[in-house]
Order: sequence, then structure tokens, then C-alpha cells
Amino acid sequence: MKVLVATEKPFAAAAVEGIRKEVEGAGHELALLEKYTEKQQLLDAVADADALIIRSDKVTAEVLEAAKQLKIVVRAGAGYDNIDCEAAKAKGVVAENTPGQNANAVAELVFGMLVYAVRNFYNGKAGTELLGKKLGILAFGNVGRNVARIAKGFGMDVYAYDAFCPADVIEAAGVHAASSQDALFETCDVVSLHIPATPETKQSIDKALVGKMKKGGILVNTARKEVINEPELLELMAEREDIKFVTDIMPDANDEFTKFAGRYFSTPKKMGAQTAEANINAGIAAAKQINAFFKDGCTKFQVNK
Repeated sequence: MKVLVATEKPFAAAAVEGIRKEVEGAGHELALLEKYTEKQQLLDAVADADALIIRSDKVTAEVLEAAKQLKIVVRAGAGYDNIDCEAAKAKGVVAENTPGQNANAVAELVFGMLVYAVRNFYNGKAGTELLGKKLGILAFGNVGRNVARIAKGFGMDVYAYDAFCPADVIEAAGVHAASSQDALFETCDVVSLHIPATPETKQSIDKALVGKMKKGGILVNTARKEVINEPELLELMAEREDIKFVTDIMPDANDEFTKFAGRYFSTPKKMGAQTAEANINAGIAAAKQINAFFKDGCTKFQVNK
């Protein structure tokens, strides 16, 4: 079987080496398409691929149409909205992600930005501490659980809400289970977002919801840009000069947010999974999942069932 790694932003060399070891060790062929600049390069490369590993690369219906032999595509990372899952399903192509491999990297970034925010972006003025503050985690998956682990080290009082995770599971992790999304925002000093971008969640973080936060509230987004209702958040921040917003996903309205100096920060590009460890872990996990699929038909991480 031919396994294509198609990455406009390449894996680290150590990750490629690990992927090669897994793929060739299982008797498959590895092909690399790195730093490509034109869609046609991807269309040509997938023509004879049986499996595909990607990062943030887009696997559209057009790509799937060109990939006549493709049986599985694995997104090395948690989010998979860059794969047209319905088109893949229609073509009989299994789509998978690698949940948990980037979780610690994202969680650590949450606290990197959060300390920066509570210390007034290191502008020389006295800030506040995280000790004793209430942290709300919206969605208690792999990243949310790592955020909770780190928060306890800071001595924070941790709450979480997840519509798909039972309250007793959250409580068993030593975290307070909020009764609702609204209650989470009303209760906590800081809310960290870890929800996927779905029809139900897109634009859901709006003025009414964030406006429930107490004075000095901080919103942290390392999830997806689409979950933020940017016009309404801009309106709220204009009305409430106590609200801070930090994110590793530059908003479409970035220029408008920058007017809130001292209350807003965005990394220049999405940084959550940008560590050497996460890069290697996700790439090797993707290769192992492809090997398991070809060996035993394993689809444990399929996202387009």
C-alpha cells in the first residue's frame, strides 16, 4: 500500500523519521509531498495513494475525487474540519483524527496566555494571580482534562461543562461539574474553550453568554475560530472594559480587536499543537492508525461513520 504524507506545513524531521519507520516497517511504501504551493500538486500526488496523512491540509471533494485508490485519510491532530467527511463517506473513504496527541501542548499554551493576561501582558503594572480563581472548561475531552490537571497545580478551583460527558465523570476527575454552559460562565473568572466547530457550536460564544462572566472575566480560545461570534464579542468588549480575550486563532476581525489594548491578545497563527513533542506524537499516531487499518480493518478513530 502507498501512504502519502501531504503537508503544506511539514512535520518535523523526527516525526517524518518516525512515520517512515512505522509505515515501511509494516511493509508499505511512503511518499512525501511537503511545502506544496499549488492544489494541483496535491491532486497529482493523491492519484495513486491508498492512505493519506495530513495536518491542516484541506481534503475536499475535489481531492477525494482525484484519489481513486484512497481508502483512509488521517488528520494528525484532533480537529478534522479540514476534511470533507461527507464526501469521504460517499466515496467509502475512512476519515480519522488522532485525539489526545496534541492535548498537553494545547493545554500548556492555555496557561502561557492566561498568565500573560492576568499579569496585564507584562506592561509593568500590577496584575493578579491564578491561585484561588475559578476556571471554567467548556468541553471535557483530552485537552480539557489536561487543562484541569495543570490548573490544579496553579491552585485554581476548576469547573467544567460538557453536554456529552456525564457530570459524575467530571466529578470523578476532581472537577466541579457545572449544571449548564450558562452556569459555567456565570460562576467562573476564566473560561477556556475546547469545543469543536459544529453546526451547534458555531457562533455560540456570543455577547449574551460571555456577558454572564463576572467583573474581570477572561475568555481563552484555543479551540476553533468559528465558535466565536466576533461582532457580538467586539460589542461586548466595547461595553465592558473589564473583559479580556486571549486566543491562538487570529480572529477575522483582528484589526478591530486590537483596539482593546491591554485586554486582547492573539498569536500570529494557530499555535496550540506547535511543539516538537505534539508534532512527533500526532504524526506517528497517524501512521500507526493506518497500519492498524490495513492489518485488521481497525477504525477506532473514525470520524465519518
